[in-house]
Amino acid sequence: MHPPAGMCVSCQGARNLCGLGQCPILQRVQVQNNIFVKAKAELFGPSPPNIFVGHTGYPTVSVGAMASDVPVEDDPRKMFGTPLESIISSRAQLFRSAAKREVTQKDKYIRDMQEVVLSTAPVDVELKFKYVPRQEVVFSPLVQPMGPLGQLERYSIAGNPKIPSRIDSLREESISAVSAVKELLYRGYDNYYLTKVLSAGVLGQQQRQRLVPTRWSITAMDDMISRIHMESIRECPELWAYELYFSEYLHNRYVVMLMPGRWEFENFEAWAMGSLWNEGSAGSIASYGAYITVEHEPFEGRSAYADLQVGGYYASRYAVTEHLFERRRQARVMVIREVDSTYVVPVGVWQVRENVRNAFRCGPTKFSSLRDMLDYASLLLKNPMKDYLKADVMLKQKRISDWLG
Repeated sequence: MHPPAGMCVSCQGARNLCGLGQCPILQRVQVQNNIFVKAKAELFGPSPPNIFVGHTGYPTVSVGAMASDVPVEDDPRKMFGTPLESIISSRAQLFRSAAKREVTQKDKYIRDMQEVVLSTAPVDVELKFKYVPRQEVVFSPLVQPMGPLGQLERYSIAGNPKIPSRIDSLREESISAVSAVKELLYRGYDNYYLTKVLSAGVLGQQQRQRLVPTRWSITAMDDMISRIHMESIRECPELWAYELYFSEYLHNRYVVMLMPGRWEFENFEAWAMGSLWNEGSAGSIASYGAYITVEHEPFEGRSAYADLQVGGYYASRYAVTEHLFERRRQARVMVIREVDSTYVVPVGVWQVRENVRNAFRCGPTKFSSLRDMLDYASLLLKNPMKDYLKADVMLKQKRISDWLG
């Protein structure tokens, strides 16, 4: 018997809401999508550069470098548009090493891991495992697919990390993580690099520096940068037109609508029956068996975690605030994500972020009224617009201008 759809959508394999210990959906996906990987006890090759920090057993966690002896793309911006099969087969070649460490530990092993992560170019590393790793591909709704995991026996850096001087000096400075992120963001460092730096435990005042589990660091950085953007957005002029943007990739469809008004954000996720987290169990609340969730954020912001959408909410909001920050505008924003029944393998929350970014890259369709924009949006969506408006918070407080053409 399946858990209710609402429970699976809210958990997405990350919170153990069903109490089963391990997510049966992710376990099945892993078994069904494992491909042949030539397992080996020793590996020499480039790290993307990246490390993986686990969360099980926190504050004692597994931490290690990721490396491959074949080229593996680790930048989601470059991965966007790649077929699912290619993503899985490529990422399956990325081996992970693991050694147990306290999150506050700062021995040579951790310092070497940090050197790898801070590098802006791939770094050759040598890994020797105690045993030949088990052939497997690991899937997560937050993190990109990863290949075999091996218990580490020996690790060494064979190349020279290329670490920017300012990044290196931040490790020694007593400034908050938020201040460091704001400075690096304005210097042009992207969110993917900053997420890895946060996970490696090199941000913040020295006495408070610690490793951050990879899955936590992804959402934390999306939230942190969004808040930095929103500080400026709230002071910007309001958008004057109704703009709709659209993107579709990996069986996910996104309609992004920008409207005149002060900053406000509403994010819908509609999981079709038969999709990854809605296997047709009880609890579907919309037409065609889709399970719809909505998270809303007023002008002043929100303090409560977006429990209904996990990391997807923050990835979507990040891409929206990035766009408005670059335009120096504020707006009311509604994002609708529809997940098709053919989306049965998670590839990480990056696809949410990059899909919304791609929608903005594709450019807007402009309208003179809210009604016209909603009518057009309904042509792009599979679920009836009335299902979304029924759960809507933002548009229920209508403005006269919204309905005037």
